[in-house]
Amino acid sequence: MRILGLDYGSKTVGVAVSDPLGLTAQGLETIWREKENHLRRTLTRLSEIIREYQVTEIVLGYPKNMNNTVGERALKSLEFRQMLERRTGLPVVMWDERLTTAAAERVLTEAEVRRENQKQYLDQMAAVFILQGYLDRKQKM
Repeated sequence: MRILGLDYGSKTVGVAVSDPLGLTAQGLETIWREKENHLRRTLTRLSEIIREYQVTEIVLGYPKNMNNTVGERALKSLEFRQMLERRTGLPVVMWDERLTTAAAERVLTEAEVRRENQKQYLDQMAAVFILQGYLDRKQKM
């Protein structure tokens, strides 16, 4: 039973997966696309990952505003959730992702990853934070 964590952005999707026991999150990759609404290859790649890792659940970052309102990015994430559910047949849990990108940037900076190289890891690292937060919460329940 593995869980997939996703950080959905306008041109990228950061991808993380849990270990088989659902205790830890590991970064897998960042899926890039040229235009925001060109999702066919992104959905195909996610389907491949789901099959390869035998994923049973997906956690999708929900980028609410700091004042807890739902903005444009959050609405786009909800639309992406519907696409994922239709395409995969798996449950998709929305997870508050506020400050995950800032935390990922901080970790990459502390790891002395050069600023110009951080973008290639940033979304993947944010997906790790999203998934790990969900896994930690699930263990407490």
